[in-house]
Amino acid sequence: MTQEVQIETATKATNKSAKLILSIIFDVIGMLSYVVPVLAEATDVIWAPVSGLLLTAMYKGATGKVAGIVGFIEEVIPGLDFIPTFTLTWLYTYVIKKEK
Repeated sequence: MTQEVQIETATKATNKSAKLILSIIFDVIGMLSYVVPVLAEATDVIWAPVSGLLLTAMYKGATGKVAGIVGFIEEVIPGLDFIPTFTLTWLYTYVIKKEK
């Protein structure tokens, strides 16, 4: 029984760390449109629904749904790509709400 608890705790910690790493990577991908200014808006049109779906898949429940909508809007509106929506959602989930 004790070993199961330790394994479950380790798995949750790994999942939490993996989500943080993925969140940072996805935020960097979202900001890459600044690298090629001419293609910025075209790539944002493609990335916006993808980021919304990824946020919804990574963070379940109401948090994921709200984050997905915010992420989509943030990517569609020009000039807002600098907002790290994935990382902010991770902070909200694991630091503010203190989800395990």
